[in-house]
Amino acid sequence: MTSKELKDTVIREFKITTIALRNRNTVFLLAFVILLFGGISYKGLPKELFPDIVIPTILVQTTYPGNAPIDIENLITRPLEKEIEGINGIKELSSTSAQDASMIFVEFNTDVNIDDALSDVKDAVDKGMSELPNDLMFDPMVMDIDLSEFPIININLSGDFSLEELREYAEYLEDEIEGIPEISKVELEGLNEREIRIDVDLHKMEALDLTFYDIEMAVTAENVSISGGEIKLGTARRSIRTIGEFKTIEEIGNIIVKREGGKTVQLKDIADVIDGYAEPDSYARLDRQPVVSVQVIKKGGENLLSATDKIFETLEKAKNSGRQRYCLELEGLALHAV
Repeated sequence: MTSKELKDTVIREFKITTIALRNRNTVFLLAFVILLFGGISYKGLPKELFPDIVIPTILVQTTYPGNAPIDIENLITRPLEKEIEGINGIKELSSTSAQDASMIFVEFNTDVNIDDALSDVKDAVDKGMSELPNDLMFDPMVMDIDLSEFPIININLSGDFSLEELREYAEYLEDEIEGIPEISKVELEGLNEREIRIDVDLHKMEALDLTFYDIEMAVTAENVSISGGEIKLGTARRSIRTIGEFKTIEEIGNIIVKREGGKTVQLKDIADVIDGYAEPDSYARLDRQPVVSVQVIKKGGENLLSATDKIFETLEKAKNSGRQRYCLELEGLALHAV
């Protein structure tokens, strides 16, 4: 090829490729930086078994003890629905009228802000309060339903132990797991609430001309702590508080219910005071032993895998802390601390 032909030859090139070839070190460094930050982003990316789905839903719950479902519907559900259905942005309005309770579910369109929806429903319920029965013990409760707040792990505690021993270990786990940054809260299920029961002898109460109201007022008046003012000690002032809350069962039994003709009637004279538990509404058993469930709820948007790893680490730490007597069942896997 002659020099003239070389001059007439047109050289074609892709400029980006040419620049990359002339600056190889820069390209290698840029690729390394992209790879590094990509790995960091992937590691910190939230991982969910079920992605968070935001469905603006509001629950209006009203309790009216002693009433049948038909009365609940006519006296509570319908008046509230009448006020709520006028709110803009409602997608679906449904309700359930059951024995002693009314539940109204208000689902809004997805473009509605949940805080605004909650405020609108509260205003509507307040407006409808004038049409509700005057003897309601509690005002209707208005709350938003967060579908993302479901347990990611259930830890079942069981063994040949009393509920008090299981409660102690469950509360220990509750405190430890709630310290994990990815965890929103921990709920305990299967524990019976402690209850002080007063079993009154009706015949003795009638003979002494006493009523249940007299007993209620006597117990309420004695079980109270009040401020006793201030006292000056030198240049400082100290607040005085009179402690009057019950500490033992004997103190409750010694309450004076009635004074008449120089005689006093104490609560223990007409009733038995028992330190026990509320009547359970459900039972759970594992190998015929009582079960206490520790339900762990994760914060929205946090890493599911990281949260579960830390929960397992907490369980291992708990088993090695001298609390080895309990049997743990975690999602079907029996973990026996030996």
